[in-house]
Amino acid sequence: MANAHSKYADFEGLRERALALRQAGLSRRQIRDRLHVDNNDLLNRLLEGEPPPAWTKHPNAKDDLRARARELRLRGWTYDRIQVELGCSKGSISLWVRDLPKPERQKRTPEEASAIAKRGWEATMRRREEERRQTQRRATEEVGAMTERELFLVGVGLYWAEGSKNKPYRRQERITFVNSDPNMITVFLSWLRLLKVEQSRHRFSVQIHESADVKAAEEFWAHHVGIEATDLLKTTLKRHNPSTNRMNTDEGYRGCLRVDVLGGADLYRRVEGWWYGIVLSARDTDSENWT
Repeated sequence: MANAHSKYADFEGLRERALALRQAGLSRRQIRDRLHVDNNDLLNRLLEGEPPPAWTKHPNAKDDLRARARELRLRGWTYDRIQVELGCSKGSISLWVRDLPKPERQKRTPEEASAIAKRGWEATMRRREEERRQTQRRATEEVGAMTERELFLVGVGLYWAEGSKNKPYRRQERITFVNSDPNMITVFLSWLRLLKVEQSRHRFSVQIHESADVKAAEEFWAHHVGIEATDLLKTTLKRHNPSTNRMNTDEGYRGCLRVDVLGGADLYRRVEGWWYGIVLSARDTDSENWT
């Protein structure tokens, strides 16, 4: 917090501005961007005691479901019918309506009961998928625009998790990043640009199973990083083993892209130091949380 305090010396004045913006109906992200506060702990202190505006609160969809389930139950609907209509589990329905009178049980054939159960399960799956998408959309919005420092720290962690690392038994100080996820490649290249690593030092090559569509994969990765396929280095083919039950055999399989940085030894040493700096800072923060 020392650095944050030095940057924001007039804490009370900054807090007055933050509270005024909050009362005017701005979100945390909007206030952060407006005041250029990139420290979450400091932002929490600035807004302490001031509730968020109503529009930033996400409505609880289950409250509406509960009310609708009770309405249908009072109309004599069974758990099966309510499940098909609302797409929620029977367990949830039971908790919501168990105090209401039970409708008369209708006799059904096994085929009818099976069809109802299938429709209920399909409705539940559709609802769960929509809930997943809503959660993902809200989470995406929560991230907002990253500061350069945030991208810097994300890139260090990303490289240390997925990039090539030096081993005691094999001295290998170089920057090599291999991944099958195009989004990971995108973030990694953005991080390299932030570090002012010239594009002329980038080298790209594809690694893929020999039984896949190699040409299509090369075209895909070249387009993704903005180069011609002829600018890729020689593709590495992984020998196909028929006894291995590979799952990545669909049309979307494009292998991995390998990104090398020429003359990356110095950068590698800095990355290693940055990573240990993150570890030490995390330990200090964790220690403070326990005291």
